Amino acid sequence: MRNAAQGELPVPDPNQRLSGIVEEHRSRLFRFIRQRVADPRDAEDILQDVFHQLVEANRLLMPIDHLTGWLFRVARNRITDLFRKKQPTSFSELAPGSEGEQRLAIEDLLPSADDGPDALYARRVLLEEFEEALAELPKEQREVFVGHEFEGKSFKEMAAASGVNLNTLLARKRYAVLHLREKLQDAYEELMEL
Repeated sequence: MRNAAQGELPVPDPNQRLSGIVEEHRSRLFRFIRQRVADPRDAEDILQDVFHQLVEANRLLMPIDHLTGWLFRVARNRITDLFRKKQPTSFSELAPGSEGEQRLAIEDLLPSADDGPDALYARRVLLEEFEEALAELPKEQREVFVGHEFEGKSFKEMAAASGVNLNTLLARKRYAVLHLREKLQDAYEELMEL
């Protein structure tokens, strides 16, 4: 086997090449992530995951046409994954497990206003969609949903006050949650495409 001393060009070390890429893009990519993620630990985890994906892509010899764009796309996807993990999967998770537990507000389900302009925009769009979806509900479903989720009334209280069967109230709330979930999921998916 011939080496550089014998006139053959040295083969570049793939680890050095990856180290150079990491060094070159690290600070800019971290700033991008931090503008969208409030917790610096989450941001660092996302950054590490992006570079891990790069190492895996290199190991599997996946072609990457535009490296910078690829890195930022992976970062955006990881940020989206983080927001999905931190959000409750349904409004039924808002209900307390027992009397005396504090209820979550709709505010707790939205991206923080402090997480940058993208989060602020997403927050505004989701609130508007929620208000529209709530207004679309039949009056009986809306009253049960608002009474239970926002006013903290129990189903027994609402049944006693309205004279409506407890199971009917539960069904109304279930239909309301399904409608709201569908509308908000559509809005969320549209936001992720932007």
